[in-house]
Amino acid sequence: QVQLVESGGGLVQPGGSLTLSCAASGGQFSSFIMSWYRQAPGKERELVAGIRSDGGGTNYADSVKGRFTISRDNAKNTVFLQMSSLKPEDTAVYYCKAVRLAALKYVEYWGQGTQVTVSS
Repeated sequence: QVQLVESGGGLVQPGGSLTLSCAASGGQFSSFIMSWYRQAPGKERELVAGIRSDGGGTNYADSVKGRFTISRDNAKNTVFLQMSSLKPEDTAVYYCKAVRLAALKYVEYWGQGTQVTVSS
C-alpha cells in the first residue's frame, strides 16, 4: 500500500515563499506520476502541478505558472512543490497525489494534506 505524507505548509506573508514536500512509502516511487492539488474553503479541489515519473515533463495550472515549480527526487521517494510570490488566493490545503498503473488500471493515492495560509 502506498502512503503519502505532506509537510512544509504554514503561514506566510504575501510575496513570500514556501516549499512543500511529499514523501512516499510503499510501491515503486520512480514509476508513479505525481501531482499536487489544492482545495480552498468552499471550493473544489484543483490540480496545481504534475510531473512525469521520470521527471521529464511537468504541467501547471495557469494560476501558478511562473511562480510554482514541481520537482521530484526518485532516490528519496519525494516530490516537492516550490512556491514563490505567494498570494492570498493561494491559501488552501495542498494535497499530494500518486498515480500508478496496476493490472492495466490506474490507481490513485492521496496524502492527508498540508495547510498553506498566505496572509499579512
